[in-house]
Amino acid sequence: MKKLLVLIICVMVMGCSAEPEIVYTRNHKDLISAEIELAVAMHKVKAPEGTYFSELTGLPVSLDIKDQRPIAVMVDNEILAYPHYGLAEADVVYELVNSNHNNRISRLMAMKKDWGSIVQMGSIRSTRDTNIDLQAEWNSILCHDGSSAISLPKFNKGYASEHISGTFSRVNNGKSREFTEFILPGDIEANLASLNISKDYNEYKPNVDSHFKFPEFEEDGEMLDSDEYASATTIILHAAFPHNSTELHYNPDTKSYDYYNYGALSVDGEDNEVQSYKNVILQDIILVSTDNEGHVAYNLVDSGRSGYYISNGHVQKITWEKKEEMDITRYYDENGEELIINRGNTYIGLIPSEAWESIVVE
Repeated sequence: MKKLLVLIICVMVMGCSAEPEIVYTRNHKDLISAEIELAVAMHKVKAPEGTYFSELTGLPVSLDIKDQRPIAVMVDNEILAYPHYGLAEADVVYELVNSNHNNRISRLMAMKKDWGSIVQMGSIRSTRDTNIDLQAEWNSILCHDGSSAISLPKFNKGYASEHISGTFSRVNNGKSREFTEFILPGDIEANLASLNISKDYNEYKPNVDSHFKFPEFEEDGEMLDSDEYASATTIILHAAFPHNSTELHYNPDTKSYDYYNYGALSVDGEDNEVQSYKNVILQDIILVSTDNEGHVAYNLVDSGRSGYYISNGHVQKITWEKKEEMDITRYYDENGEELIINRGNTYIGLIPSEAWESIVVE
């Protein structure tokens, strides 16, 4: 920002060959020159020709898929289902408690905008209440194989009515049937056609250009790329996800956080790529039981609850809120301003409130 500040000061003090046109704001308190506005605009980050900045990652992707809805894929996180396929290429991955049974086993929900590039993703498993509501923030197409009976009424709601369940490819991998369902090339297109679902955003699309707030100007650089923030190279989430023993470890070579499950690094079965994230967001959130069979749901609608934003080896305390069912979850920094996160993929861990004080970020 220093370069930009100097530029602005020079414009204000030195002027140009002609006097700058002064435009008065409505309240007549601020003076804005056309030259200053132009200088600021010139330093905005611009997407390369033929691309736009993805609403999921803030990175350039083809304009051809700008209106295309992302998919939200329910992925099994049981060790018998390993390795994961396609998660190293996911844009956003949520980790949630899937059941109060089985030592609170977790399940993943992977968001992907450019689903036409999928080689193999999965394995696919059932959805839960929270996932049905959470994916609606993105106006995505939920990809799963069934749901708990208590979740079925959720699909009667307009924003959740278009989904794909149990009609993906089967892969003979020598495992039990529940671990053999994957998204392969052409699966999404075929399912959309047979179910008469449009691939493009519909009336439930959030009225925003981006789900997250990304750095807007070149001078901003990267967030949390300074020792003025507390160090965060080790993230241990055993208290939240005890069955899976989830951890994330900072890799200074890639400036991202590698994902570990069951004490081992998660490597993609498709291409041996490490499952790693530029951004990590942790939310303190209330988890409730929905029946006597272990099914659970998170209180997604809430405000002022704690969180952490972690990137570049550092951590920042944040708060989050979701005012209404169809609102996007918003994150705020310690000054109450909307959080700016780095461009890249993001891991979001929904941490049950009773485990919040026991997670480790250091």
